Amino acid sequence: MRVLFFCAGEVMAKGFKIGFCLITIDTECEVCYTDSIRTNVCEIGTEEVSRSMAKKAKTVYVCQECGYESGKWIGQCICGAWNTMVEEKVLPVSAEGDFRRRGTAEAKPNRLKDVAGSGDYIRIDTGIRELNRVLGGGLVKGSLTLISGEPGIGKSTMIIQAAANLAKSLGTVLYVSGEESEAQIKMRADRVCGEISDNLYILAETNMENITAACENLKPKFLIIDSIQTMYTQMLDSVPGSVSQVRDVGNRLMQLGKTNELPVFIVAHVTKNGELAGPKIVEHLVDCVLNFTGERDQDLRILRVFKNRFGTTSEIGAFQMEEGGLREINNLSATFLESTSASAEGSVITAVYEGSRPVLFEIQALTAPANVGFARRTAVGADSQRLNMILAVLEKKAGMTMINQDVYVNVVGGMKPDSTSVDLGVALAIYSSMRGIACAKRTIAVGEVGLTGDLRSIQNADKIAMEAVRMGYEQIILPAKNAARIDRKKTAGCNIIGVKNIYEAIDAFRGE
Repeated sequence: MRVLFFCAGEVMAKGFKIGFCLITIDTECEVCYTDSIRTNVCEIGTEEVSRSMAKKAKTVYVCQECGYESGKWIGQCICGAWNTMVEEKVLPVSAEGDFRRRGTAEAKPNRLKDVAGSGDYIRIDTGIRELNRVLGGGLVKGSLTLISGEPGIGKSTMIIQAAANLAKSLGTVLYVSGEESEAQIKMRADRVCGEISDNLYILAETNMENITAACENLKPKFLIIDSIQTMYTQMLDSVPGSVSQVRDVGNRLMQLGKTNELPVFIVAHVTKNGELAGPKIVEHLVDCVLNFTGERDQDLRILRVFKNRFGTTSEIGAFQMEEGGLREINNLSATFLESTSASAEGSVITAVYEGSRPVLFEIQALTAPANVGFARRTAVGADSQRLNMILAVLEKKAGMTMINQDVYVNVVGGMKPDSTSVDLGVALAIYSSMRGIACAKRTIAVGEVGLTGDLRSIQNADKIAMEAVRMGYEQIILPAKNAARIDRKKTAGCNIIGVKNIYEAIDAFRGE
């Protein structure tokens, strides 16, 4: 021990700082270590010794839903999720590798007006018009697109079809799969793509280092990752799909795409609630977030966009699942209305304006006396909160007793409209089922219902009216302000009825 204190005194005399540490030395070899300790410590100094020492990895618990980190395991995360904390090792960042501690003289801000580019991005045609519509006109070079959906909904089918089209027109396309083998992907491609281009490559790999090396060698024009939850980087000890792995893989893909102007398609899983699985940071990294929805017992598939840095977020794409793959639906309104009865109690045709086109569809309602307990309110495809509001308006303003009636509302075709323009259609469908009255004419009803029973104007009512005329409908019930702005010459042959409140709408529906 006196040897250690002697060496420490010599080190402090040279101006070095001494930290506290534990050293075990055999007392019999005390003399043997004297010169070695004095020489090594005095030559390299305390700072060099500390940098040469191996640092232990820190263990943290990370929520797999929100990414929250905790020093100890907790049953419920701050986001409200239970049993989502997973143990992960975090390696400390050295002083040489921590770029946040080092400044650079090369960072120079530029004037915004001097930045090149006017926002006119070069679009790449995917060969699928509905996909181009949702993306804003096509793929953008260097963009990252995240597509999610339930298993078996058709994500991989649509992507392999787009990859086959891009391989013929664009050049080399690399499809990286972490879930299926190359033979399985080949079977799907033979079924839905027909002739396969020589420029379409497949790679069954989950290691990001190997994927990056393959991209450097192949230099593809389009990259597909299926799926991000199966990818991992060997720089981290956590399992694939964890928060740290998904975050790091997402950053690597973003760097790969932006550096090489490579458009990247990323497939992601969803939870049982239909939300994107994994940390939300992935949604912030990508440029476009798509969601593929549909009912398993129906052939209709809807592609929605929730985020798009290069276009609008109001467009939808419509597809029909067939044996030979996904087929685009050009006339969406006709698809929704092909099995609609001309006159049926509780059935009303309404419309919404999705992106750049109006969509007509059917709303069905059924009322029945409540047997026991409270009356049930069930909405499929419609907003349950707005359904309760419409029922309150009908009871208060239209004199309909709804407290003892079970009410069921269904949007036919799997459509899930989020526009208030369907309020009037829902109200008239409930009235039709309650009173047992069917409209004699082929009628479309659109408008927002207020709490006072008045009807508020909607957007793009003129385009909805023109679509109704094209589909052969005889009359349109809509708010009076919208009716006053519609060109009667363009809607010749269709009776435009403007109403101010729910009373006038009911009278028009009854033909009075």
